[in-house]
Amino acid sequence: MADMGYDDTYAVWAKQTNLPEELAKDLAAQKDDAEAREDAFAVPMSFGTAGMRGVYGAGINRMNIYTVAQATAGLARYMNELGAATCARGVAISFDSRHNSELFAHVSAHVLGAAGIKSYVFDALRPTPELSFAVRELHAFAGIMITASHNPKQYNGYKLYGEDGGQLPPEASDKITEYVRAVTDIFNIAQADETELRASGLMQLIGEDIDAAYLDAVATVTVNPELVRRVGKTMKLVYSPLHGTGKVPVMRALQHAGFANFAMVRQQAIYDPEFSTVTHPNPEFKEAFDLAIKLGREQDADLLIATDPDADRLGAAVRKDGEYHLLTGNQIASLLLHYILEANKQAGTLPANAAVVKSFVSTELADAICKDYGVAMINVETGFKFIGDQIAHYETTGDHTFMFGFEESYGYLIKPFVRDKDAVQSTLLLAEVAAYYQERGMTLADAIDALYQRYGYYAEQTTSLEFAGVTGPKKMAALMVAFREEAPTEFAGVKIARVEDYLTQQAQLEDGTTTAITLPKANVLKYYMEDGTWIAIRPSGTEPKVKFYIGVQGKSDADAQAKLHQYATALNTFAESAE
Repeated sequence: MADMGYDDTYAVWAKQTNLPEELAKDLAAQKDDAEAREDAFAVPMSFGTAGMRGVYGAGINRMNIYTVAQATAGLARYMNELGAATCARGVAISFDSRHNSELFAHVSAHVLGAAGIKSYVFDALRPTPELSFAVRELHAFAGIMITASHNPKQYNGYKLYGEDGGQLPPEASDKITEYVRAVTDIFNIAQADETELRASGLMQLIGEDIDAAYLDAVATVTVNPELVRRVGKTMKLVYSPLHGTGKVPVMRALQHAGFANFAMVRQQAIYDPEFSTVTHPNPEFKEAFDLAIKLGREQDADLLIATDPDADRLGAAVRKDGEYHLLTGNQIASLLLHYILEANKQAGTLPANAAVVKSFVSTELADAICKDYGVAMINVETGFKFIGDQIAHYETTGDHTFMFGFEESYGYLIKPFVRDKDAVQSTLLLAEVAAYYQERGMTLADAIDALYQRYGYYAEQTTSLEFAGVTGPKKMAALMVAFREEAPTEFAGVKIARVEDYLTQQAQLEDGTTTAITLPKANVLKYYMEDGTWIAIRPSGTEPKVKFYIGVQGKSDADAQAKLHQYATALNTFAESAE
C-alpha cells in the first residue's frame, strides 16, 4: 500500500465499510484537502529503534488501530522466526493515559495471540520505566509501551523494548521494520479473541505483583535512608504527574521512603487524555509548572517536581529570591550526580571502578564533577539505549560499576533494574538531595550555585527548527547536507578547532588532519570551538525537528549566558541561510 500514490492509498481506505467512527470522520475531512491527504497517506509512519510516534487519525502516516496492528504483526513474525521458545517468553505491554492507549495495547495483544505469542498486559496504565522493569522481571522477549511521552494530546506512539528492558538495537529494529513494511493488507491482520486468549493463558493480566516488585527496587535508590526519615517528615515539596502515569508510583515511593509532607497538584492528578491544564505536558516548559507554582506558594514549598505523562522524564523548579525558577535537565543531572558521588564517598561505598554514562550532548559540568571524585565519565550517542548498552557491557565485563546515567533532555537513571529513563527513581532521589541541602540550610538553587563556584560556570542551551508535513524529512536532510557541504569555519567570530561527523565517523582538526570516531554511526555533527565551546546538530529521532545543542563555560553566570546568546544567534543565522 505504501508504494501506491497517496490518492490511491486514500481510495483504498475510503472503500472500507467498518472503520471506527473517529477514523471515518477524519477520512471524510481529508477528502477535499489534498495537503492533509498527502501528509496522511504519502509515506508510512517512520519506524525505528524508538518505535513510531505520530498524530492519531486515518492514514498510513497516522497512529490508529491498523498501523498498531501492522507494527505488532512485524514483531510477531520476527519472534516466530526465532522459534517457539522465543514466543513462549512473550511480550510485556503497558500504556499511558492518552486517547486510545489502552485500545492500542489490547490490539497488540490480540495480534500477538493470533500468532501464538503470549502477552503480559498491565491491568491499567503504568509508566514506561515500569514496562522496562516488567520485561526484565518476567524474562519476556520484548516489551511494547503505548505512549507519545511528552508530546501534545493529538499524538500517540508505540515503543518497542528488547529482552534487556532497553529500546531495541538497530539490527533487530531494522529486521522488524522490514517485516512491518511487508504487511500490505493492514485491514485484515489476524487478531485473536481476548476472552479466548485469557482462557488459554496466551494473554495474562499483570498489575500489583509487578508494582510491588518495582517499588521494592525503587526503594533501593535512597542513598541515606536515615537522612530521609529525619528530614522527610517536615520537608515541603509539590509534585505533579501532568495527568499521567506517575501519580500512583511516585506517591507510593515518596510515602514509603518517609516523605510525609508532599502535596500533589490535584487538577493534574486526573488521568486526562486532553491534558486540559496544559498545552504541552512537558516538564521542561514553565507552563507545565504554573499550577505547581501556585500550590508551592500556598504550601511554602522549596521544591516542585513534575513528570511527563509516561513518567520517564522529570522537571523541577526551585525557589530563589522569593520566586520559582525551572532547573534545566543538565542542572538536575548535575545535582543528582554530585549527591550520588558525595554520599557514597562519605559512606565509604563509592566503588573504585565507578562510572557515569551520559549522552555526548549533555553538560560537561558532569565531566568536571566525575574528575573531582576520580570516577570515569563515559560519553555515548544520544538515545538512552546507548546508556543501556554500557550498563550491559559493565555487567558482562566487570570493567566498571554503573552509578548514574543521564541525557540533557530531562532523562535520568540511578539504578539499572530499569534500562530507560526513570522519573520515579529520579523523583525519589531528587527529594533526598533537597533534604540533604535543607539540613544544611540550603535550597537546591543554593546547591547549583555552589557547584558552579566549585567547578566553573557551565551553561547549555537546546533549540530546534521544526519541519512539519510530508516534506519535512527532506528539508531536515537538506539542512544537514548544507552544514556538511558549506562547512562553516567559525561561529560568533570564534574558529572551529575540531569537527566530528558521526555519519562518516571521522573527526577533522583545524590543520586538516583526520582521526576516527569510535561511537556508533549517526547523522550528527559536533563542533569544538577554540574557546572551549561545543555545538552539536542532529535530527530528532521522534519529532520533525533538527536540534541544536550549545555548551559553554564562562567566568561567571552572566558571562556564560552571554556566550550562549552569541553562539545561538550565529548558529541560527547560518541555519536560516542554509535552509
